[in-house]
Amino acid sequence: MESVIVQTAAGPGGEVPRSWTLGPGDRLRFGRAGSEPGVDVGLADPSVSRLAGEIHATEDFWLLTNFAREQTYVVENPEGGGEFVKVGPGRMRAPIPFEFSRLMVPVATGTADLLVFAPAHGFLGPDGPRDGESTSSSFSLDERAKYFLVLVALCEPRLRDPSSASVPSDRAVAERLAEAEGCADLTPGAVGFHVDYLAERKLRVRARERSGPGDHAERLEHKREALVSIALRFDLIRGTHLSLLP
Repeated sequence: MESVIVQTAAGPGGEVPRSWTLGPGDRLRFGRAGSEPGVDVGLADPSVSRLAGEIHATEDFWLLTNFAREQTYVVENPEGGGEFVKVGPGRMRAPIPFEFSRLMVPVATGTADLLVFAPAHGFLGPDGPRDGESTSSSFSLDERAKYFLVLVALCEPRLRDPSSASVPSDRAVAERLAEAEGCADLTPGAVGFHVDYLAERKLRVRARERSGPGDHAERLEHKREALVSIALRFDLIRGTHLSLLP
C-alpha cells in the first residue's frame, strides 16, 4: 500500500508544519479555518473558500478537486523545470502527475501553500514491458529530487571524514544547500519535512529508530543519524554524490 503525504508549509512566524498521511482512496479536504465541520486542513485567511478543495490519494498519484466558484489553484513541481498544473473553479478530480508538488491557493497576501508528496512513480525497464511481475527497487531514490540533496548534505561530514560522528541539523543542512539550484528558499522546517519523508517512505527507518529516546530534539537527531547510517551502509550515498553540493 502506497500513500500520499500532505504537509502545511512553515509559517512566517515559525509555526511547526502539520502533516497528514493518506492511503489509497483516502480524501483530505481543505478550506477556511474554523468554517466547516468537514474541513480537515484549515487555512487561516478570509479569502479562502469555506470548503476550498479536496485531495484524493490513489496508488501513485493524487487527484485535486477545486470547490471554489471563482479561484483557480496552481499545482507546481518545485523540483522541475517550471512545470505546473492549473485547476480551475469547479474542476473535479484533476490528476496531478508530480511526485513532489506545491499546491498554491490564492489569498490576499499571496498564496497559502500545501506540500504534497506522492509515492515514487513507476517506470518501464530498459527492455520495455514483460510478462510477470517486475522487480522493484529496495530503495527508490531520485537523484534529481531535493530530498536526495538533503540526504547527501546529511551524509557529507562522514563521507569526508569517516571518523566523524557529526550529523548536521536541519538548520545546518538548509544553510549548506542555500546556494544549490532550486534551494534558495529551503527552510529548516522544509528540511525536516524531507527528513520525515526519507525516514518514513524512502529508507523506511524502523519505528523504534524513528521515535528514539529523549525529547523532541533528540528524536529528530536520532532520525537523522538513522538515515545517514542506512544511506552509507547500503552505498545509497557515495563520495561521487558530493559533486551535487554547492
